[in-house]
Amino acid sequence: MTVDALTDVAGVRVGHATRSGDGWLTGTTVVLAPEGGAVAAVDVRGGGPGTKETDALDPRNLVQRVDAIVLTGGSAYGLDAASGVMAWLEEQGRGVRVGLDPTHVVPVVPAACVFDLGRGGDFRARPDAATGRAAVEVAAISGPGVRVREGNVGAGTGAVVGSLKGGIGTASIVLESGITVAALVVANAAGSATDPETGVLYGELFQGRVAYPEPHVHEAARLRLAEAAAKNAPPPLNTTLAVVATDAELTKAQAQKLAGTAHDGIARAVRPVHLLNDGDTVFTLATGARPLDAENPLALNKVLAAGAEVVTRAIVRAVRAAGPVDGPGGSWPSYEELYGRR
Repeated sequence: MTVDALTDVAGVRVGHATRSGDGWLTGTTVVLAPEGGAVAAVDVRGGGPGTKETDALDPRNLVQRVDAIVLTGGSAYGLDAASGVMAWLEEQGRGVRVGLDPTHVVPVVPAACVFDLGRGGDFRARPDAATGRAAVEVAAISGPGVRVREGNVGAGTGAVVGSLKGGIGTASIVLESGITVAALVVANAAGSATDPETGVLYGELFQGRVAYPEPHVHEAARLRLAEAAAKNAPPPLNTTLAVVATDAELTKAQAQKLAGTAHDGIARAVRPVHLLNDGDTVFTLATGARPLDAENPLALNKVLAAGAEVVTRAIVRAVRAAGPVDGPGGSWPSYEELYGRR
């Protein structure tokens, strides 16, 4: 049975560490690969990325598999969370072997951050190594195929999409071949997730699942958003992050192609996208449990198309799952608070 989440890819686990209140509105999310790691790649399209260890994922470079990916709040400061994940992996003996002793490993932990500084009221309240460790420990003790918490959790705790509250969202699809493709997204964009004329989510327009709100509901929502935006400081930096996982057997080059086409899923759900003040980054993980059809040189195409689809759906779910925030760092209404579930 699937749960429509990243954890539908067998062996992949997700853990959140969330900090809110007393000046905090941030957190870290860790995607933990199965034992032995997974083939990984990355594609960065935003003009203001904050990342760690992304060069290691280049197909031309040495590292073939990674054990975890970190998505975190706190802007570049929050990348410290990856150190806590790295320490935990070392304790488990997981990482690149660099000596005869099996404990001599160097875990490669790619990471990317979103900008949420000060959204809880305290600019210095941001994730650190302890936050990363807490998130990976939650991932490690979670059962296989469990549901993933969405909305204001983990790296999505302080996320904002335009003037709306953003957050974490996830989705999956099983192809006719039996291959699973899934995504987890931190929706935190400078652009908007909604059509300004109607209030409909762009991602739902693309999916053809449109239920237009009543004009008076949209007008009330528009006024509320304008009031909230006037109170908040302009977002100097944002970023949408995603991890797309599959049980397909991919090379690093194929995984990188999947990361690139998955960005189309962001572009379908957020407009504009990939701006200079975004750091939009997509990671991919391929566990290799299911080989592609060797007789079909275009077999990868269905995986590529599915990657973009699940990213769009995950962004819709992130915005719909997010709860409103009104505190010392700003006021961000939620989509369902304004428009309800339709």
